[in-house]
Amino acid sequence: MSAVESHGALSDAVAIDPITAAVVLSAMETICFEMATYVSRTATTPILNQSNERNATILTGDGRLAALSVGIPQFMLSSTLPVRFASEFFDGDLHPGDVLVANDPYHGGGHLPDFNVFSPVFADTGELLLFASIQCHHGDTGGAMAGGYNVFAKDIWSEGTRYPLLKIFDAGRERRDVVLTMRANNRLPGFVGDLRSQVGAAQLGASRLQEVIDGFGSKTVKDAIEWSIADAGRRLRAEIAEWPDGTYEADVYVDSDPAGNEDIHIHVAVTVAGERLVIDFEGSDERPHISAWSTFGNTRGNAIAQLASLVDPSIPKNEGFFDCIELKVPLGCCLNPREGRPVSSGTHHPGVEVGDAIAIAMSQIIPDRCAPQTYKFGSPRQMWGDCDPRTGTPFFDHGGEVSAGWVNAVKGVDGWGALTGSLGNLIKASAENNERLFPHVLRGRNFLTDSGGPGEFRGGCGSLFVKEVRTPTYVNQYVVNRRHLHPGIAGGLSGAPDHCMVGDEEAAPTVVNHLLDTGEQLVYRFGGGGGWGNPLDRDPAAVLDDVWDEYVSIEGARHDYGVVVTGALADMSLAIDAEATESERRARR
Repeated sequence: MSAVESHGALSDAVAIDPITAAVVLSAMETICFEMATYVSRTATTPILNQSNERNATILTGDGRLAALSVGIPQFMLSSTLPVRFASEFFDGDLHPGDVLVANDPYHGGGHLPDFNVFSPVFADTGELLLFASIQCHHGDTGGAMAGGYNVFAKDIWSEGTRYPLLKIFDAGRERRDVVLTMRANNRLPGFVGDLRSQVGAAQLGASRLQEVIDGFGSKTVKDAIEWSIADAGRRLRAEIAEWPDGTYEADVYVDSDPAGNEDIHIHVAVTVAGERLVIDFEGSDERPHISAWSTFGNTRGNAIAQLASLVDPSIPKNEGFFDCIELKVPLGCCLNPREGRPVSSGTHHPGVEVGDAIAIAMSQIIPDRCAPQTYKFGSPRQMWGDCDPRTGTPFFDHGGEVSAGWVNAVKGVDGWGALTGSLGNLIKASAENNERLFPHVLRGRNFLTDSGGPGEFRGGCGSLFVKEVRTPTYVNQYVVNRRHLHPGIAGGLSGAPDHCMVGDEEAAPTVVNHLLDTGEQLVYRFGGGGGWGNPLDRDPAAVLDDVWDEYVSIEGARHDYGVVVTGALADMSLAIDAEATESERRARR
């Protein structure tokens, strides 16, 4: 049986003027930003207080997305399903002051490290009107391996502790038994501090929303949300109606799952039919023994995030987006696993390949707008140990300051350098602060020449990171992007592959699982983003600029772009041989 998400037609008959609706919605978006900022300023661990892996949303009482903050698009758009489950589960048994927590991938979440904390907000009549929700990535989830990414897991119970739904505050009072249980199932001393940071953000959001309701009235707030959802759906349907009807297909692959099963296959058929869009993943990998699985909620979030990048960016990102799309994901395939499969690494791969597939399919009709909003992350470069010699305490580092690469070009714009493009507002943590917190030092961080995918617009360059440990340290990671690379669009070429070295030896091709001794290094080459358009159409002056910046070598300029550059960077004598360039390009067309 497939998971099929389809919605009826939206109603435009909402009795509110657009200006009032915009004021109410602007207030709600501001509340989302305030919630997210609250976590950044109060959380205890770098992944939250530096890298900002948190997303704030406001949802209706029945779990429909109303407003959101800047954050990680895929994860924000997967936050609706856990709240919807809570609304249905408690069915009227929620009260002012309640705060709930959930992390279960099989009740709407993405993977176990992503904890959703949310609080209900009521009208003066007692009607459940809204939820203030904040999602954060936590550094541990219990389970057999620190960090929540057990690459050897055969089921989800090996990955960590599932919390389908808990009340952590009941009518305004903290449930100490729940906090104690959650603390007992987590290795990290900062976990409770981060959890309470989330709780505070949800409580703040609920308080601010109550002020909005008191100021405008519950009917006006409800009407504003319905107007915005209808407006988003109406505008998205209008864009879809401009696309040529037809079915557009694409196939993409992940190198392997963590167990070494190769070529995890994702197939998509995108059907445009008037103002409706059907995204169907029938034909995707359904081998039962693989160990890379993306939950339906995660697949849904990645699909909508990619679609959002293809249309007018001013269209509100709310439930109206979902209402225009029929999403079909067969139960049992790698994008909608049966309950119990391990999913932590699969949140990244094959999860993000959903975006690759949709972008490649849609490039057949709207290539000017297409760029995969994806990355080839594998899993975080987790480094941990039993004792930091400076403090005598255990340590755990997600490597938040090192992931940098895979940014695709789009028509008119080269890929930005050393960013994880689709991770939105996720930023690299400070190397200096990480060295203060963890017993290792960053020895090098550089762009990699000739790593960006060639194209009329060049993909973003990958990067080199060298991290040296100061005490025996475990390193664990799932590695992808060695064979099936970040794709180019509209004739652009793929970016460079990822490459990992641990100590003096090249790491295993699929999984890094090593104990580094004091003084040894983890060396990682992050791959580049895909290019857009034919490389032979790139402006030679832009190629020369890239050579000056060492994004492209003299040899790469000729090999990849047909641009003949003379002179040398060392003596500042670089120049284009226009006649030789014209001849080279003519011969290759």
